[in-house]
Amino acid sequence: MKKKITLYFFWALTLFLGCSKDAENNDPSSNGVNKSANLLATGASANDLLANTNYSNLLIEIGYVSGFRPTAEAIATFETFLRARTFKESVEFTYKELSSPNQESLTNEEIAEMESENRTAYNTGNTMALYIYFADAPSENDDKSEGLVTLGAVYRNTSMVIYEATIRELVGNSVTISVADVEAATLNHEFGHLLGLVNLGSDPVNPDHEDTEVDETQGEIGNNHCNVEGCLMRAELQFGGSLAKMMRSNVSKGLAAIPELDAECILDLQSNGGR
Repeated sequence: MKKKITLYFFWALTLFLGCSKDAENNDPSSNGVNKSANLLATGASANDLLANTNYSNLLIEIGYVSGFRPTAEAIATFETFLRARTFKESVEFTYKELSSPNQESLTNEEIAEMESENRTAYNTGNTMALYIYFADAPSENDDKSEGLVTLGAVYRNTSMVIYEATIRELVGNSVTISVADVEAATLNHEFGHLLGLVNLGSDPVNPDHEDTEVDETQGEIGNNHCNVEGCLMRAELQFGGSLAKMMRSNVSKGLAAIPELDAECILDLQSNGGR
């Protein structure tokens, strides 16, 4: 089962990166705003996000479908994560309520297109901008019969989607984990990829901590996730059931529900300008 999950993630990530590449050529300077620095591949701006050499401030625009705004608790936890791992002097959040696209599920292309229509914050001066879309529909790649439900994904160097409806359905009436816990874990995990983890823009100091999977044509290859037990960047954190299981296990052991980065991932970020 683990092999199926990790292979599925790699396939989904490939689709997102392909979508991102196509989007780079779509009017990068419309309305007098130069968007090119925000239309790069995932992990391409890892150093800029970690260090304050080029950008000392971080502006995060959150677009959310009406009724699917993230919890204040999750955003506060996310901000704590950002300040702990980056050298940004200020972190600011803005919110934009959006109409529902009225889709049963969302394709990668649709998500990127909605960003192009609704995003207003782009890099300017010493401020780097990030866009996060909180969706009211699941990913088209979900397969509930196989337990494969996607909680979030990154698709450009400063863009991510959080499948808020899926998160709420996953948590349900759980007394062990909350919606805020799962939102924060998903935000932290996906932002870890924007920071270049694992081997996605921040070169591993010790490459052996990258997880691998078996590809039909290339043999064993890295999958941009960590192989250290309990790490925030484990591949299973991309998917609902596996993340919920890990978080419940943490709570049963008296640990914080939200997984943290292991020492190897932190070392990789520090070597690329982070804390």
